[in-house]
Amino acid sequence: MESAGAYGAAKAGSISFDPVAFFKHPRTILRLMCWVFSIVVFSCIVNEGYINIGSERLLCVFNNNADACNYGVTVGVACFLGSVFFLVLDFYFPSMSSIKDRKRAVLLDLVFSGLACFLWFVGFCFLANQWQATSPDELPLAQGSDAARATIAFCFFSILTWAVLTFSALRRFLTGSNTNMFTWQHLDPALGHARATPYPIANGATIVTTNPYQAPPFTETLDPQKLTQQRPMAPAF
Repeated sequence: MESAGAYGAAKAGSISFDPVAFFKHPRTILRLMCWVFSIVVFSCIVNEGYINIGSERLLCVFNNNADACNYGVTVGVACFLGSVFFLVLDFYFPSMSSIKDRKRAVLLDLVFSGLACFLWFVGFCFLANQWQATSPDELPLAQGSDAARATIAFCFFSILTWAVLTFSALRRFLTGSNTNMFTWQHLDPALGHARATPYPIANGATIVTTNPYQAPPFTETLDPQKLTQQRPMAPAF
């Protein structure tokens, strides 16, 4: 059985949503970067990735291979939707109280991030190979060349960002009992601001500690002369 604090479930609902802390979190920044990179990839292909040479038929700038353009658009749109989905999931994750739901969310993040990293790696190699095989005669006036280079470059950047997200999800999955990895800020109070509380005893009373160097109340200094005056005299025989 898993502990009650697995995947941060013990602190579910104990922290209010802080938009500043959420958007400053490294995981959120990486997801936003993946979201932007995917937009750049499929928008470059859709807008300038097709040309027509002497006919109404559109040809892909990557060696006239329609599969290359279709692959880039498909992976770009899929990762765009996946980035939005996991951003929303990260938003609702701290409020999940079920350990199974949290574990499934982390596992889903791990699988999707790893798959996206692999698909971007394949896409980078595929598009770079097709672009290398494209002859200048197929692109009059270098039409679509900038879009093709931008597509290949952002495919490479997407590999890096999704790889970091994959290792982050793997770490979260393997160390599920570390609750600090599932929150945006530490909930435990600092030791310097901790206040000592009296210890309770059985009858409900409390033990109040006092300064040991402070004199107890209702005390007076005894005069040695008074002690000698009040000392009883021995009877004379």
